[in-house]
Amino acid sequence: MNTTTKYNQPIYAMMVAIGICHLINDTMQSVVPAMFPLLVDNLGLTFTQLGLISFVLNMFASVLQPVVGFITDKKPMPFALPIGMVSSFIGVAMLIVASSYWMILIAVLFLGLGSAVFHPEGSRVSYMAAGTKRGLAQSIYQVGGNSGQALAPLISAFILLPFGMKGASIVLALSAIGIVMLTKIAKWYKAQLEAEKLSKVKRQLISSLPPLTKKQVSIALLLLFIIIFARSFYTTNITSFYVFYLAETYGLTITVGQIFIFIFMACGVVGTFLGGPLSDRIGRKNVILLSVVVPMPFCLILPYVPLWLVPVLLIIIGTLIMISFSVTVVYAQELVPSKIGTMAGLTVGLSFGMGAIGAIATGKLIDLYGITPTIIGVSCLSVLLLVAFLLPKDKAANAEA
Repeated sequence: MNTTTKYNQPIYAMMVAIGICHLINDTMQSVVPAMFPLLVDNLGLTFTQLGLISFVLNMFASVLQPVVGFITDKKPMPFALPIGMVSSFIGVAMLIVASSYWMILIAVLFLGLGSAVFHPEGSRVSYMAAGTKRGLAQSIYQVGGNSGQALAPLISAFILLPFGMKGASIVLALSAIGIVMLTKIAKWYKAQLEAEKLSKVKRQLISSLPPLTKKQVSIALLLLFIIIFARSFYTTNITSFYVFYLAETYGLTITVGQIFIFIFMACGVVGTFLGGPLSDRIGRKNVILLSVVVPMPFCLILPYVPLWLVPVLLIIIGTLIMISFSVTVVYAQELVPSKIGTMAGLTVGLSFGMGAIGAIATGKLIDLYGITPTIIGVSCLSVLLLVAFLLPKDKAANAEA
């Protein structure tokens, strides 16, 4: 009884620590899209080549994440966390000295591997520290990652553009801090596993969903993956290529355009943080529906509005479309509560994978048809988010406590 009660107590310091490490991990990855304008100027890369770089990074991470999650569900590997960040460290170091397109591709392979190892185990640490606050814990964890991604346009505008690729060296210093932190977290993680083994009381995730058949679970997962596909395709389009649309359509400089992208991503961080605690109160499906219904019309009209309205719409879309980011992870884990790492790997990995496909597809479409028709076409993908209405209804997590 005491052991079970102990497992229900949130450990806020550990939630924040793994969130900070997630920030560092995704900041390292954000160097890649941040350097896109530099690569266009210095190496004359095409949009298709930029899309392929993003594809290699995100697809490598996405394919391996569920594999890592499946393996660690059977045999947790605490010290995989610092090892994964060492791989990312190597990738960033290679990017700094890369002089060819192929060397860049090899560097992003190391970054993708580091991300694939980090995310499932990082999500498990968040779950172990959550107690009854699963939505909050996942939000803190995902806010760390989204904050790191949101730094991409600022890194581009204020570090890479003025100082070149050598400016990315600051990210290496961050990664060294991350390796030290993850080593300490891994020791805590290992101690938790040993205590659980000695107590013979296994942690169990209590789902807020009603009893579902295997077929219903499979359909719900398929619907969830469609939502993740549409959301990731759209957000990748904004974060990687919308800056070029702003330059062509409104005559903005790349630096000013990157600030617009930062606004979008920073609001996404706010939305991600709000989504988890809100889902604990009103239910996971209701938050997912909120992230679908409200921003959709704004996504559709964004390519047509005057410049003064663009940042307003980016704030609304960024906040609301990302409010379901952490919630979809928790929802998937509650659909299959025995596979915490696998579900985290699938959902977050799928986000990377769909972002990868979105990047290479969008880059190719821009090369073929131009930036404006592509931006308009991709905005229509948000309609797919309406499948959220078909998800099984859950109860508010607070009803469990």
